[in-house]
Amino acid sequence: MKINNLSENNSVLNHYLKEIRSTDIQGDSMRFRRNMERIGEIMAYEISKSLKYVTENVRTPLGIAPVNTIDEKIVVSTILRAGLPFHQGFLSYFDKAENAFVSAYRKYKDALKFDIFVEYIASPTLEGKTLIITDPMLATGSSMELAYGALLTKGTPAHVHIATVIASKQAVKYIKKHFEGMNVTLWTAAIDPELNDHSYIIPGLGDAGDLAYGEKL
Repeated sequence: MKINNLSENNSVLNHYLKEIRSTDIQGDSMRFRRNMERIGEIMAYEISKSLKYVTENVRTPLGIAPVNTIDEKIVVSTILRAGLPFHQGFLSYFDKAENAFVSAYRKYKDALKFDIFVEYIASPTLEGKTLIITDPMLATGSSMELAYGALLTKGTPAHVHIATVIASKQAVKYIKKHFEGMNVTLWTAAIDPELNDHSYIIPGLGDAGDLAYGEKL
């Protein structure tokens, strides 16, 4: 499985990463959502470089211009609710893509132990298409595995791009092991070193869903 860590090369992406991490800035939920969207736009652009293209002839007022355009059927999916702003960034660039949504959540047994449940899925057929799964925080990797398994009930995609903003080293290792031999590419804006006892990424940024939409019960 190929792993693309976009923070290995300096770009304006670093500016948005700084703002979503910073406790001095991230309290502005509207700015947090917009920065997540911007990171999604940048990552969509990077992913677009790896897609298949076909040449189309476009008529202009003065003649015919050959233009290379994407030749893949794309489905952009996300895990509710934290993934919505990130997903919107992808949709701004892949504006003709179909969309899929998965509701996955942690159900805690006690303060430290939890199971992950998939409660809801809405998706078009994925058969033979390019699937982009967007999830801003890849902590353990287990929710991504479950979400992908749920999406497979809608067909087998030709290629899968897993897109995240911040991944832990543990999650990257987990994804590599459980997606081994599959046509999967992982894209991330940063890889953080560890998880705490609650399986939150350290240093991470906190709870992306709460920062985007407010605290939940």
